[in-house]
Amino acid sequence: MSKSLLKKIDPLFKAYGEFPLPYLVPVYHCVSDQDLPHIKNIINYKNTKDFESDLDYISRNFDFADWDFFKDNYNKPKKKTLALLTFDDGLIQFKDEVMPILLRKGIYAINFINPAFVDNSDMMFRSKISLLVEKINDEKSIIPKQAMDLFEVKTNSKSELISKIISLTYKSNHRIIELGKLMNLDFGDYIRNNKIYLDKNDLKIVQQKGFGIASHSWDHPNFTELTLEEQSNNIQKSFKYIKENGFSDESFAFPFTDFGIKQKFFEEIFANNKNLKLTFGTAGIKLDSCERNLQRIPMENGISAEKEINFETNYFYLKKIFNKNKIIRL
Repeated sequence: MSKSLLKKIDPLFKAYGEFPLPYLVPVYHCVSDQDLPHIKNIINYKNTKDFESDLDYISRNFDFADWDFFKDNYNKPKKKTLALLTFDDGLIQFKDEVMPILLRKGIYAINFINPAFVDNSDMMFRSKISLLVEKINDEKSIIPKQAMDLFEVKTNSKSELISKIISLTYKSNHRIIELGKLMNLDFGDYIRNNKIYLDKNDLKIVQQKGFGIASHSWDHPNFTELTLEEQSNNIQKSFKYIKENGFSDESFAFPFTDFGIKQKFFEEIFANNKNLKLTFGTAGIKLDSCERNLQRIPMENGISAEKEINFETNYFYLKKIFNKNKIIRL
């Protein structure tokens, strides 16, 4: 039975065992009370009220820590499990909507950014897909035949076209741009009129307020699409930016997922970056044969933090029965 199907079974939202790890690392991308067309069709982001409820639950059951304390104590026994709050992609909503909440509550967070987008001259390919979905779903929008032909949609079905573009990958960016032109969607114009990412000045403000800034790769590829050399070059390019601008090179969070990443990659990244302490994936509550690669819990699945954490706890113990609760790197 799949993880997504199990999550629909309400009884599993009650935890049937203690939290199994000495650390909790939740990950969000965006929190906002605004309608964000470049995000809404790819990320089920929470509003500020639901986010605060998540924080309150985690605060009652875990100890939020800053990076300096977490990196030295995450794997040590303690009375209360440590929690490290993380955000991916460096979106402007962190500064405008999230940071005031965290400052009020005294909670630290680390932001994993893609330097390619810091100057807001481009956006991640998935954001372009979200804008395309928004355009296609517009009742007034007429889909040109060339667009249907481009994706071999023979039924003239908007839903079929959407399903095909949602599945596009990092290396399909040229097709995304081509479809945008066919749909009269100017991505550059959207960026000029809608600030998407934290710029360098924003990042400095966030840092000065006590929050962390670290690498999420250069431009958010899916690493499974890249060769080992491409993976290494992408990361090293991002670390160069991070170090040149005085941000933290002690951690790295994989874009999308670390599924399928080989042991040799981890050996190289830690060897080439002496300050690097930990890397992070997004597989939920799971052990890893690379002990310095910690898995995070994605929190944008339409349920509360309590339900998400309880489900992941139960799923961990279920997988443990079959000896499947640990990722083995080859």
